[in-house]
Amino acid sequence: METQQVWLVRHGETEWSRDGRHTSSTDLELTERGRKVAESLRDRLAGRDFGLVLTSPLRRAAETARLAGRDDAVVDDRLREWEYGAFEGLTTEQIREQVPGWELWTHPAPAGGESVEQMDARMASLAARVREVEGDVLMFAHGHSLGAFTACWLGLGAANTGHFPLDTATVSVLSSKRDTPVVRQWNA
Repeated sequence: METQQVWLVRHGETEWSRDGRHTSSTDLELTERGRKVAESLRDRLAGRDFGLVLTSPLRRAAETARLAGRDDAVVDDRLREWEYGAFEGLTTEQIREQVPGWELWTHPAPAGGESVEQMDARMASLAARVREVEGDVLMFAHGHSLGAFTACWLGLGAANTGHFPLDTATVSVLSSKRDTPVVRQWNA
């Protein structure tokens, strides 16, 4: 029996992702290295039929989709990165100077940031849309939003996002086995 697969692609490298800075709404371009690696995804995705291809509205994800040969990607705002609010542009170490032990998914949302509950609702809505698609789905987005989507797909909730770290320009695949949502491939 064929099972729907959901392919997740984190965007290529930006200056901030390279430097470990939290990037949600800041709309950065890919670095030259990020563009080259995004182009290399074209071969990995070639020959696959997808019932739906989605991208975050942010430039780094949309550019990765385009460079990977997916001009058919439709913008879905639910794929935008987790909103970091006042922590935008800071590294984890800088944030932990202010909030010891800080983790995005275990601490209250910073001023202007998005809570775990808000992310749960956003990803549950996206997962419902994806499950309605006939065929496989390909999504281009961000490390924490795709990690939160994965946690929600598996029924774990966005509070478990930290268990699903993603490197830039990697491909991960979700599906189901005997009606149980599973991870088929991670960070490849």
